[in-house]
Amino acid sequence: MFESWCNKMETQKDLEIFKGNTFVIKYGGSIMKNKFSQKAFFEDILALRLAGVNIVIVHGGGPEISKWLKKVGIVSNFINGLRVTDKEIMEIVEMVLSGKINKDISSCLNTTGIKAIGISGSDDNLITVKKKYLNINDQLVDIGFVGEVQSINKDLIINLLNMHCVPVISPIGCDTEGSKYNINADYVASYISSALRAEKLIILTDVQGIYKDINDKSTIINYIVANEIKNYINLGIISDGMIPKIECCIDALEKGTEKVYLIDGRKEHSLVNNIFSNCGTTISLKGEMKNDKK
Repeated sequence: MFESWCNKMETQKDLEIFKGNTFVIKYGGSIMKNKFSQKAFFEDILALRLAGVNIVIVHGGGPEISKWLKKVGIVSNFINGLRVTDKEIMEIVEMVLSGKINKDISSCLNTTGIKAIGISGSDDNLITVKKKYLNINDQLVDIGFVGEVQSINKDLIINLLNMHCVPVISPIGCDTEGSKYNINADYVASYISSALRAEKLIILTDVQGIYKDINDKSTIINYIVANEIKNYINLGIISDGMIPKIECCIDALEKGTEKVYLIDGRKEHSLVNNIFSNCGTTISLKGEMKNDKK
């Protein structure tokens, strides 16, 4: 039971040093497939809320979207890690993200004892976007209804936090004409974290963090300064799909987030454990920050 785990770890007492802080958490679609990790995640959120931490959750859902597209016989392609999204695919994306995953997460949080409200980025202009184009070999490539964040209605989120709710946000946004777009959830979490000037942006992924050698788990980089990251990209240490994830982490830091954490969400209670053990990768704007407590 969660209560016995919490007492054993003295988690509640330790977490109270973060009372009043705001944590923005990106909850990845790949982690949702692990029921044990999912249950532990909800318990960790409860521990943080009981300690007085303000929590905002931004979720993804790529694997679930792919599953439903396959069910209806639609083939989707990716360019530079982004799903090419035509009008038909966009309808499925919105149904899966806002209609299914968002409400499933909210329901599970409520069942765990957390007051949570699931919303879409299209609600009350929460996320305003413009159409995103990819620049490939100096050519603009149209990838359909994929959006680039322009602004965040932080007042809506703050109002929900003041009501002691956990906002659970689906990464769907609208442009000024009301068209809806799919958005990379990492970027949404980054922008929301910046808008709220959050103390922590925590990205739960399916890897432990950044490695100097991806094939050698002992080479994990526990602490990295933002201006070192370009060197790691140039050296090929950070590559492929990790590059945009890291770039939005840097963007969050430069726009007001205090610290960013990449942690392995597949490990049970990784969210709370990482706060005290720094078991993933911590990114700061400048200078090593090896003491994660206030």
